[in-house]
Amino acid sequence: MNMKINKIDKNYNIYTNNNIQTKPIKSASYISNPTILTNGLNNLALINKVMFTGQNYDIGLNRDELIKRTMPNGLLTITLLKTDSPEYTNLADGDKQALKHLIKAADAIAEVELQLDDENNIPFKKYLEKEIAKGNLDAELAMELFNGQKGIFAKDLLFNEISLAKRLKQSPGRGVYPRDLSVEEFHSILFKMLDEDMDKEVKNLLNQRTVVVRDGDYLKGVDYIDKFKKEFSIAADELEKAADVSTDEDFNKYLVLQAQALRTANPMLDAYADKKWASLQDTPLEFTITRENYEDKMTETIFRNKELLKALEEHGITPIAKDFLGGRVGIVNKEGTEFLKESKALMPKLAELMPFKDEYKQEISAEKQSMVDVDIVDVTGAVGEYRGKITLAENLPNSDKLSLTIGGGKRNVYHKSLRKDKFKALQIYNKVLDKSQIKYITPDSNHYFTVGHENAHSLGPHHNDAKLGEYRNILEENKADVAAISFVDELTKMGVYTKAERKGILINFVMSNFLKVKPDMSIAHRVRQVMQCKYLGENGAYEIKNGKVHVNTDKVVPACKKMLKEVTRIQIDGDYDAAAEYVNKNFVWTDDMELIAGKLNSEISAYNGTLNTPLADYLRNSK
Repeated sequence: MNMKINKIDKNYNIYTNNNIQTKPIKSASYISNPTILTNGLNNLALINKVMFTGQNYDIGLNRDELIKRTMPNGLLTITLLKTDSPEYTNLADGDKQALKHLIKAADAIAEVELQLDDENNIPFKKYLEKEIAKGNLDAELAMELFNGQKGIFAKDLLFNEISLAKRLKQSPGRGVYPRDLSVEEFHSILFKMLDEDMDKEVKNLLNQRTVVVRDGDYLKGVDYIDKFKKEFSIAADELEKAADVSTDEDFNKYLVLQAQALRTANPMLDAYADKKWASLQDTPLEFTITRENYEDKMTETIFRNKELLKALEEHGITPIAKDFLGGRVGIVNKEGTEFLKESKALMPKLAELMPFKDEYKQEISAEKQSMVDVDIVDVTGAVGEYRGKITLAENLPNSDKLSLTIGGGKRNVYHKSLRKDKFKALQIYNKVLDKSQIKYITPDSNHYFTVGHENAHSLGPHHNDAKLGEYRNILEENKADVAAISFVDELTKMGVYTKAERKGILINFVMSNFLKVKPDMSIAHRVRQVMQCKYLGENGAYEIKNGKVHVNTDKVVPACKKMLKEVTRIQIDGDYDAAAEYVNKNFVWTDDMELIAGKLNSEISAYNGTLNTPLADYLRNSK
C-alpha cells in the first residue's frame, strides 16, 4: 500500500491520503530524537522520498533537518500578548483601534526589510506558499523556520549558517548591494567615480538609507523611500489612520511626522520624526521603526582598504553602513516604566563616571532620554528576526542619525514580554555555576543589567564611530556591557540595588559571557561576549572549580572598569588599527570556555526560535 502524508500536526499525529490517522507519537524518545522519528516513519512506509523543486528554488534542508529544527524542543517559541491579556482589554477603545493600524504599518515595514535582507526572500516565500498548497510537507516546515528567522538566511543558536534555499548563499551586500558585485569591483568603481569627480553620487550611495544599484559602468544609490514607495505608502496610510483614533495627542503627532517621513525621500523628515519619538514618555502605546546597521558587510570592507578610505576622506566622504528596518508595536507597561524613569534620572551622574569624560562632548541628559517598558504585541522585520537571538531592548536613534544633530535625544524601549523566556533560559546555569551562587540570580538580574547596558549606549564618545569600520559595533557593544557593570557599585551605594541584587547582576553577567560554541567575527554581540569572557578570566573575575564556574564578585567591577577604559580610549581616537588589534587580542576561545560550552550543549537542544503573536494575528484579521 502506498500512502502519502498530507499533514503532521503539532502533536505529531500523522494524516494520510486515505484519511487514516495513525496513533499519536507521544514517546519521549521520538519527540527528543528526530532521527528516530524519521526512521520510524520510513519504516511505516509513510514517507515518499520526493525531490521538491520549484521553478527557481529547492528547499535547502532535508527532511531530518526540517523536523529536528521545528520540533518543540528544537524551535524555541516565545508567545507575546494574547487577545485576553489585561494589558489589551484595559485599553481605551480608540487605542485598541489604533493597534490594528499600527500592526499593519509594521507589516509593511517587514515587507521592506525582507527585500533589504535579500532579494530572494519574497520570491522564495511565494515558492513555499505554492508548495504548501500542493501538500509539500517540507515546504510547510521550511515556512516555520522562514517565519521565525524572517528570511532565507540566518545563523542558528549554535552559529551554524542556515540557508533554506538550496545552492543559495547570503551575499555580504545583503539586498542593499547588487548580488553580483564583488568587493574588488565595488572598490574599483568607487575609485573610478572619485577620479571623475562624482563626489555627490558616491556620497549618496555610501549613506545609510540607499539601495545601491548598477548604473552602466557606475553605481548609484536609490533612497529607500523611492525604492519601496508602495510599502512605505501603505505604512504611512496606516499610521495616519492610527493617529485619527489613538487617545494620546503627543503620540499622534509622532505618528503623523513618521507618516510624512515615509512619503518623501528627505532625511530631515526622518530627523523630525526621530526627535519627536525620542521625547515620548507617558504614551499608552508604542510604535517604532527601528533602523540599525549591523548587517551590512559590504560597506565595512572600505575600512580595510586604506588607499580607498584615504581617497574618500580627501573628498569629505565618510562611508556609513546601510540601515535595516524593523517594526515594533506594543502597550506601555506603567509599572515597569516607573523603574526606568528612576534610572533615567541618574544618567547625568553616570556620565561623570565615564573614563576620559573631558575629552569628548557628552550628548546625553535626563531631559533628552526617554525610557519605557513595553508589553510587546509584535516585532517585525529586523527587530523580530530570531537569528540566534531575539532583542530584549533597544536604545535608538544610533549616533549616525540626523536627529541627534538638531537637538534630538534618545529613547530606550525594553521588551517586557520577552524577559520571562530569557529567565527560563538561565536555568541552564544550574549545571555550570557554583551551587552557592545560583540563588542570587533572579528574573530581575538580567533586566537590571540590560537597563545598564542600554543606558551606557548613550554615554561615551561617538564622534569617531564610523572610523572603526567593522569593529565599530563590536566595541560599542563591549563598551555598553562593561560600562553597565562598572556602575553597579556606585548604584548600590545610591540604594538602587541591594547587596543581594548586586551579586545577582554580577554573577549573571559573568555567566552570560559563556557561549555554547565560538561565533565568527560577523556577530558583534557574540564576539564581545567571548572577548569579555577571556578578559574576566585573565583578571580573576571567575575561576573553574570542580568543573563549575565560581564568580569572584569583588573582582568583576574592577576588571570591567579596566576594560571600559581601554575600549573608550580606542573609541575616542577612532583608531581602526588599534580597534582591530584589541578585538583580535581578546577574541580568543579558551579551554575554560570549551569546558563550559560542552556542559551547556548537553543541556540545550534548541536550534532556532520563533514568535507566537496571537493578539497581533487577531488584529491583522480584524476590520
